[in-house]
Amino acid sequence: MLFYGSHLALFTYGWYSQASNARLAGLNTLRWSVWISRGAGLVLAYDGGLILLPVLRNIIKILRPGLTWLVQLDENIRFHRQVAYQLLFWTIVHTTAHYVNFINVERTQLRKIAAWQIHYTQAGGITGHVMLLIMLLMYTTAHAKIRAQCFEAFCRAAADAGVWALGRVNRYTHHLAFFFMLALYTHATGCFVRDSVDPDYVVYFPFYSTEHCLGYNSWRFIIWPGILYFAERVWREVRARRETRISNVLLHPSGAMEIRFVKPSFKYKSGQWLFLQVPSVSRWQWHPFTITSAPDDQYVSVHIRQVGDFTCALGHRLGASKSIAAALSKAAQAGAAVEDEKQPGGASDFYEVDRGTKMPDVFNYEVAVLVGAGIGVTPFASILKNIWYKQKKGRLGALKRVEFIWVCRDTGSFHWFQSLLAAVESQQADPNFLRINMYLTQKIGQDMVYNIAFNDVGANYDPLTALKSRTLYGRPDWKGIYTNLRGAIEGGSGYLPGRESSLKTRVATFFCGPSGLGKVVHKTIKSMGTKQTEFSFHKEHF
Repeated sequence: MLFYGSHLALFTYGWYSQASNARLAGLNTLRWSVWISRGAGLVLAYDGGLILLPVLRNIIKILRPGLTWLVQLDENIRFHRQVAYQLLFWTIVHTTAHYVNFINVERTQLRKIAAWQIHYTQAGGITGHVMLLIMLLMYTTAHAKIRAQCFEAFCRAAADAGVWALGRVNRYTHHLAFFFMLALYTHATGCFVRDSVDPDYVVYFPFYSTEHCLGYNSWRFIIWPGILYFAERVWREVRARRETRISNVLLHPSGAMEIRFVKPSFKYKSGQWLFLQVPSVSRWQWHPFTITSAPDDQYVSVHIRQVGDFTCALGHRLGASKSIAAALSKAAQAGAAVEDEKQPGGASDFYEVDRGTKMPDVFNYEVAVLVGAGIGVTPFASILKNIWYKQKKGRLGALKRVEFIWVCRDTGSFHWFQSLLAAVESQQADPNFLRINMYLTQKIGQDMVYNIAFNDVGANYDPLTALKSRTLYGRPDWKGIYTNLRGAIEGGSGYLPGRESSLKTRVATFFCGPSGLGKVVHKTIKSMGTKQTEFSFHKEHF
């Protein structure tokens, strides 16, 4: 309400200040169109400053711990999109009203100038059309379907002589925001809103005199987010180019690459993201990946699926291409435990920028339920490792139990994570502290059923995962899982030994995976809370 209410309030103020200004009586003869354009223009200035705030990643990382109770800073990208939608809406309103203004100026001869001259010879018209062109490029290539099919389009405006006649120049469309902001800051230099017939220009910025040019001077306020953003980008570039060395590249049967690198200056927490750039693959692309190592590890690792142009090119660059992964998958399906380790190539190519964690600290809750789907398990690799290290040091905080649930579509996906789970499982002093539940949703053939049944008889370890925990088949019954969990906590069955039954138990579910599955889990959790047990849901966007 506050967000949308502020937009309507500014629009109303802009309308009223224009309509009630006696010095602008001549311009007010245009009536509705000029009032609408002025109100929408003020809102656009507001959004122009607001849209940069959610992408100040380093500042958000500093503010997050103290402001989580007040503002959902982890939803910064969602808020960025909401501001972008408002920016688009008010741009349509503002532009339409101005087109009417310019036609009426020419028709009434309020000023001795033609409409096309205002459009293409004055600063307001020129910068306005530049911003419209940039918005067209940015909004169309930022659409989810286009990003999913070709991330290069989202990041790069590939010039084509037959389309844009811009030659073979590669431009990253979201980097055009720099030019958009410059146009926004200088949009009012044309002095369209004035009480004189001719513009009153000066030789210094903002190039118009406030004696006769009666704009809002909003650039004086909205330029500060731009300055902060520019300073942060410079800092990111400086930090990213500190020494980075790849130590290992592991190729797992599922086709996931594990890249391990060493960067002494890089500090992070479990569950955080980082951005990778490989200049030999793409000079401008920065891609986010979840960190799968723990802060106590001697290296930083990420697991990457080869599913797009960038990741496939990266696999080829490192000698870990999809063809090699296919051979490993075939061997894995035949029953062999395989993993290929490659010597790193082009270690000096890699740079990265970190990003704030998307999930609260698991150690603040008595019970942590970690739910991952497919490659969405990657943040839990880091979190489980961190729990393991903390457990050995006796620094688990409030955490008493961990329920790990991993839903996989095929058997090949199990292998890259199996070694970590086996190590964590074998090191448990308390066998009840960590419970692992792995679900295989793939329809398996008759031969595999016989093979699993034969190898499972009398075995201490699961034939698919080599873990003590058994693989479950089919989709999880979420209602049953959480009902049983709540019953175990409240039933005094020793699920949380040493905990007073009168105390409220906090159960936090941390989810990473497809949105559809996340909605199902979230809906289930919302119906589970009681006076004794408090359930919460935390989702990492994926």
